[in-house]
Amino acid sequence: MIHSMTGYARRQYKAEWGTATWEIRSVNQRYLESYWRMPEQFRSLEPVLRERIRKALQRGKVECNLRFEADQTNRSDLQLNEALAEQIINSAKWVQEHAGGQINPVDVLRWPGVMEAPEQDADAMSKELLGEWQATLEDFIASRASEGQKMAELIEARLQAITEQVSFVRGEMPAVMQWQRDRLENRLAEIKDEMDPQRIEQEMIMTAQKVDVAEELDRLDAHVAETRKILKKGGACGRRLDFMMQEFNREANTLASKSINAEITQAAVELKVLIEQMREQIQNIE
Repeated sequence: MIHSMTGYARRQYKAEWGTATWEIRSVNQRYLESYWRMPEQFRSLEPVLRERIRKALQRGKVECNLRFEADQTNRSDLQLNEALAEQIINSAKWVQEHAGGQINPVDVLRWPGVMEAPEQDADAMSKELLGEWQATLEDFIASRASEGQKMAELIEARLQAITEQVSFVRGEMPAVMQWQRDRLENRLAEIKDEMDPQRIEQEMIMTAQKVDVAEELDRLDAHVAETRKILKKGGACGRRLDFMMQEFNREANTLASKSINAEITQAAVELKVLIEQMREQIQNIE
């Protein structure tokens, strides 16, 4: 199976500690690049996630985002450090006895450490976030695979159209060769008394070789077969397919330069259009 370099996935996860939303998106890129946006408290996860991206993907510009909202109910559930508060009160009474004044309970509560928010289990949160990110990554890869399958179908349709054009040209060639031979014979008939018959035959052979496109047609058929083989094998095959498009173009250009009638010229033009359509799709294949 082939994969597109464009894809998108999003998952939202709710837990006691809050809500986390993972997003992964990508566009085509010659190499693999990843960019991360996440709250500073979870930055320690980035090296692990980068390594997972590197193992799962080959090419593409990948953006990974984490949005985190803490549970406000849990954050307001404060706990009183009674032992510390009692020490502060006793110390404040001593100051009051020696210097006078009143003890303000709010000032006691404001003392650092008297009121504490329950600490969240950072390891447990990280583990849950990693699990959700892995699920998001699997959804993301599935979306790239689905897009890649559509591209493979479009490419296959173009390959079939190329095969039809090649068959058309191959069927036209006997008539084209005969027409060219008759044309040369008619032109040479007027001067054959002035030329050596062997020379005339050599000229006809050379002309026939110049317009013979059998080799180019065979190569186009071979390129179609090789491209289908690459698509069937799957994996990260974008660069290989791009190389095949260069080979297709080379044969189509040669065919166009050798064409001597409107039908074959039109077939060569159609081949170049089909090849360009495939090339545009292949630019997005991993």
